[in-house]
Amino acid sequence: MATPAEWVAGARPRTLPAAAAPVLVGTGAAAQVDSFGWVAALLALGVALALQVGVNYANDYSDGVRGTDLDRVGPLRLTASGLARPGQVKGAAFASFGVAGVLGVALCAVSGHWWLLAVGVLCVLAAWYYTGGKRPYGYSGLGEVGVFVFFGLVATLGTTYTQADRVTWPSVLGAVGVGLIACALLMVNNIRDIPTDVVAGKRTLAVRLGDHRARRMFALWLVVAVLLGIACAFWNPWAGLVTVLLLPTILLVLPVLAGAHGRALVPVLAGTGMFELTYGVLLGIGLAL
Repeated sequence: MATPAEWVAGARPRTLPAAAAPVLVGTGAAAQVDSFGWVAALLALGVALALQVGVNYANDYSDGVRGTDLDRVGPLRLTASGLARPGQVKGAAFASFGVAGVLGVALCAVSGHWWLLAVGVLCVLAAWYYTGGKRPYGYSGLGEVGVFVFFGLVATLGTTYTQADRVTWPSVLGAVGVGLIACALLMVNNIRDIPTDVVAGKRTLAVRLGDHRARRMFALWLVVAVLLGIACAFWNPWAGLVTVLLLPTILLVLPVLAGAHGRALVPVLAGTGMFELTYGVLLGIGLAL
């Protein structure tokens, strides 16, 4: 029987910055056009965090029952470790999706955009079928596409739209930037897991590209994301705050390009998560000022 602390660990809290960052950027973009709304922002944050926890539990369940989590480096796996029954982990996933759904309905009520409920349904389906179902798209090298669309474009632009009733160019650039960092976060995780994914038949984008090209893609995505954030200074000079991330970008990229592997990539994974959160804070504040 898993303890409360193990359930928290199984939710993979280090991935939560990937959920918070797009909301911060989207809110900053809304504030930039004088359309900031506390209630909508907090509801959007709640939806994003609940979806992230849900997808983490869903991945734990699906990978666990498939046997692809039996020999992994990284966070605790509840299903594969036997600490929790598969049905319990699946239930936790759908409970998290349920929380996201309730908050999503509230967000639609506050913003008046009820058609966004359909987008919410797509988000839950994308979260589940990332590793769930008969043909999970995360096993076919499309995981980064899902992450970019839902934890980049949808989360950021949706946050801006529910507050400002429109999207802006800074919100679009920020959405692409956040999406690329989220992709980089997934990529470095999958670079670490290439040896076990190959054995398990999991064809992630890192496996398809190969170790060398996957590492270069990780570096490219981080650099382009920072440049897109800096480009937002065209609309608000304070967005230039993102330039302070140039040094952290180098510090994250160097060990990956140097060939760090296995447990040596765990600090890079954690650092990329904090990098994304910092990006969201700096760009969000920069656009809002």
